[in-house]
Amino acid sequence: MGLGSLLGLNVKDIGGGVKEALDGVGNLATDIRSAITGEMSPEKKAELELKTVDIEAAVQLAQAKINELTAASSSLFIAGWRPAAGWLGVVGLFYASILQPIFIWTSNNFGLVPPPIVDTGVLITLLINMLGLGGLRTYEKKTGVAR
Repeated sequence: MGLGSLLGLNVKDIGGGVKEALDGVGNLATDIRSAITGEMSPEKKAELELKTVDIEAAVQLAQAKINELTAASSSLFIAGWRPAAGWLGVVGLFYASILQPIFIWTSNNFGLVPPPIVDTGVLITLLINMLGLGGLRTYEKKTGVAR
């Protein structure tokens, strides 16, 4: 039993694109070795560049299929990591901006040890990136591109 089946992914759906990409990488490595040693004609170099573009497209297609399968999954472990990361950022910023100042004020007035300071840089980066994607989704909905 492979990792894909453990995670609930249908590996047969993405296997073709991944196999194509890996085969292309192997062939590309051989061609690059020939190019470095200077044993290649200009036509072969152009063909090598075309292969590189084809391999990059195959890798992007395979990644798109993986993204599609994970988004469609009903498993919370597979499809729930993005919402979990968003909620982690929201809860962390809520603590850092509202609860932590109250805890610090309380600890200073009652002689308790103040709580540690939370580095919000990582949380803000996480949320801004996620909200940036959310902004694109809003744009899609307003322009009528979204389903």
